[in-house]
Amino acid sequence: QVQLVESGGGLVQAGGSLRLSCAASGRTFSRYAMGWFRQAPGKEREFVAVTKWSGESTYYADSVKGRFTISIDNAKNTVYLQMNSLKPEDTAVYYCAAGSWGETIYKYAYWGQGTQVTVSS
Repeated sequence: QVQLVESGGGLVQAGGSLRLSCAASGRTFSRYAMGWFRQAPGKEREFVAVTKWSGESTYYADSVKGRFTISIDNAKNTVYLQMNSLKPEDTAVYYCAAGSWGETIYKYAYWGQGTQVTVSS
């Protein structure tokens, strides 16, 4: 079993930055790829970024490439999502997930509770 707890969401003006954190625990969490997804009201949950605990590979959705950075702190068992140059369309609940490498939600078996990010114009 893997437990994931997100934090760091909030309200920010367009052009601003936020850093989300996802603390992982459980006996086998390091076996999984770690992804960030987001879900805006009335929309499906969509892929944002994914990385491996080794940090050797990362992959981003086109909509966030160049603005968001996913990273790992192995000592703290924490995955981060640094979000810069935020836009109102980035407003969503952001979820951390653990699973197989990929962009679809079905590849991820474990999910956090989500953290709200609101970007005002």
